[in-house]
Amino acid sequence: MVFNITSIKAASNGAWQGDNPLNYAFPLLIIQTTLVLLVSRSLAFLLKPLRQPKVIAEIVGGILLGPSALGRNKEYLDRIFPHWSAPILETVASIGLLFFLFLVGLELDLTSIRRSGKSAFSIAAAGISLPFVSGIGVAVVLRKTIDGAEDVGFPQFVVFMGVALSITAFPVLARILAELKLLTTRVGETAMAAAAFNDVVAWVLLALAVALAGNGAEGGPKKSPLVSVWVLLSGAAFVVFMMVVIRPAMAWVARRCSPEHEGVDEAYICLTLAGVLVSGFMTDLIGIHAIFGAFVFGLAIPKEGVFAGRLIERIEDFVSGLLLPLYFASSGLKTDVTKIRGAASWGLLALVIAVACAGKILGTFTVALMNKIPVREALTLGLLMNTKGLVELIVLNIGKEKKVLNDEIFAILVLMALFTTFMTTPTVMAVYKPARGISPYTRRKLQSESSPISASKEKVLRLLACVHGPGNVPSLINLIESTRATKKSPLKLYVMHLVELTERSSAIIMVQRARKNGFPLINSKKHRKGESQDRVTIAFEAYGQLGRVDVRPMTAISALPTMHEDICHVAEEKRVTMLILPFHKQGHRGEVGDVEMENVGPGWRTVNQRVLKDAPCSVAVFVDRGLGNGGQQTPGPNSSSVNVAQGVCVVFFGGPDDREALEFGGRMAEHPGVAVTVVRFVEKDGNENNGVILMPTPDKCTDTNYSFSTAVMDRERELELDEVAVEEFRKRWNGLSTYVEKKASNVVESVLSIGKSGEYELIVVGKGRFPSTMVASLAEHTAEHAELGPIGDILASSGGVNSSVLVIQQHDVVHTNEAPVSKVFVSDQQEGSTGTSYTASPLKENHVPSNLV
Repeated sequence: MVFNITSIKAASNGAWQGDNPLNYAFPLLIIQTTLVLLVSRSLAFLLKPLRQPKVIAEIVGGILLGPSALGRNKEYLDRIFPHWSAPILETVASIGLLFFLFLVGLELDLTSIRRSGKSAFSIAAAGISLPFVSGIGVAVVLRKTIDGAEDVGFPQFVVFMGVALSITAFPVLARILAELKLLTTRVGETAMAAAAFNDVVAWVLLALAVALAGNGAEGGPKKSPLVSVWVLLSGAAFVVFMMVVIRPAMAWVARRCSPEHEGVDEAYICLTLAGVLVSGFMTDLIGIHAIFGAFVFGLAIPKEGVFAGRLIERIEDFVSGLLLPLYFASSGLKTDVTKIRGAASWGLLALVIAVACAGKILGTFTVALMNKIPVREALTLGLLMNTKGLVELIVLNIGKEKKVLNDEIFAILVLMALFTTFMTTPTVMAVYKPARGISPYTRRKLQSESSPISASKEKVLRLLACVHGPGNVPSLINLIESTRATKKSPLKLYVMHLVELTERSSAIIMVQRARKNGFPLINSKKHRKGESQDRVTIAFEAYGQLGRVDVRPMTAISALPTMHEDICHVAEEKRVTMLILPFHKQGHRGEVGDVEMENVGPGWRTVNQRVLKDAPCSVAVFVDRGLGNGGQQTPGPNSSSVNVAQGVCVVFFGGPDDREALEFGGRMAEHPGVAVTVVRFVEKDGNENNGVILMPTPDKCTDTNYSFSTAVMDRERELELDEVAVEEFRKRWNGLSTYVEKKASNVVESVLSIGKSGEYELIVVGKGRFPSTMVASLAEHTAEHAELGPIGDILASSGGVNSSVLVIQQHDVVHTNEAPVSKVFVSDQQEGSTGTSYTASPLKENHVPSNLV
């Protein structure tokens, strides 16, 4: 069907009135957008195991929707992507591109580029200059080989080819570095600084290329050479105006939107979004592409404070998730791989890829070696700087729009960008992996085998406490305060703010504050007046000053499936004795006064499960129901009050985990404001000889069934260690704590009675991986949170329990292997028949007692 573009209407009257919605602009745009999102998201899911950035899926999806694949069906192309719809699709996509470049400008911190040092500057310069020079040679070859290439002026063509081969995509590189855990290694920091500088230079070169392209193609109407000069001078004046006038104005706006001025005003958000559009219009008016104005405006906005983060929250999901994929679809519709015909054309593709990779990698590698960077790290830098992706595609689309690149050259360069970005992750993983060896320290738990209290006498106790956000802070501070350092046993506290790495720009912005210690850390030095600090950092630094605790705050930014690697690595590097994890549910006071548990995300439960399995030290999972603060969950930034849990109960059944919980309770008993009660459960008279066999049952689900250690242990030795631990605790803390022995026929009811009594703000229990007979009898109890063990799960899952719970797992490589079980009761008569005691028997793989066969 032939359409007159001037007669196209936005909306139809509906199918009932005989209109086909696909013949109208807006319904067709909805169908196009839906199709693009489905294809790009499906490809992203398929490529996720290969750890490829989302941009790869979006570029491939755009190509598949275009004439290279599905578009070979003319009926489909004419119906879904007709020629008349291209300007509409490109206009909507260009709005997304405009705001995306604004986000890129927000991500780039010019001060971090200035701080990066000479090495990053020289690496970036080499990574730009050598590929740019190589691009001149490629341009000469392409002009002589490809039909129609010589129709374009040589200066414009050379500049576009140089930019296309020398660019590094900063946003894509940041995602790849984060995925590979390299963001704050020396390699990652150097690559980020060099890529940021590269990005700024690339956009300046692109502005130059666009200005030259405006001079007309060869054979067309000639324009005065002074036009390009005026365009460049006007562009330079625009940049100066933005930095001298607009930047201070936006700094004033950012100060007005600080927490001291009651947050961000909607008027300032709208003003800034309008500023993006006006900046784009101004550069388009000058003769430079509109995206250059949006990028410069993003650079002009201060990165400190909450204003930049709030801007990103408002626009990035809509732009990156919805509008930007349309830009890739628009690019894919212009990419026709079938234009690359014959051995000569495919040879040119191989030549372009080889020159692009060689120029970028060799240039970066050589200068990195000159800066005394080790060979492997230098090669890794070269591979990382070879990332192209989205920014490359923007350059190529502008080149095609300005008629500098014809269809065949455009297709060659798009495939080059796709290949170089795709190869980055696998080649870096093959070449470089930061060394994460085992540190030579042995104190990985509180309690010592030889003397249960000897570990407490060592010089410094190192704890690593993890938080999801400000909501975890007050209760965690109160927990730490309950074990506050004494002069004999000082405390060093590492606090790790866990931030999920997503496709959002806000996660990468946090990395700009990184320190050079191998992991992202928030800068703890005092900020100038008017600047905003991270609330988690403020709270813990204030506590450190009040409580005489050495506090080291940090932020780990990682995808949830690999978050446990960061936590365990920091625990290893910092030589911590215990790691405290927040439970994946958080308590909030209900209307009737009871505490209701709210799930903060199922992914965090998996993180805890993996840390419990792989941790290099003891682990405590903190089920927070408002410890020490009456249910208040969020601290004020300037709050200086610190409370303690006045009533603490340590529930002791026996075994390594319970002994670790007892040792932790001993540190609490030292605090003058804490009253510690130890409740030891003992067998009821007449039940001492009733045994329980726990048989490994691997086919059971570990999420809904408790797992116990499969290690074979000396039960008599364990009982001796339990007695020694209890006796030493009573001697050491006599008068400072209360010791109670309790005989219970029903363990569940007895434990719940402690939790519901209201006498204790905190209950400390062991996970019980090598259980006593009483705990073993709960092996097949319905589990809601199996990772907490039977006793911890009962206290964490039951309604009416308002006490916070701390579930402790002692570090011991013997207990690394766990398995769900089935239990079998054995009477004393059966035991006597075989001469073997199975009371609280340990697990053993494929072991079946002879009397049960």
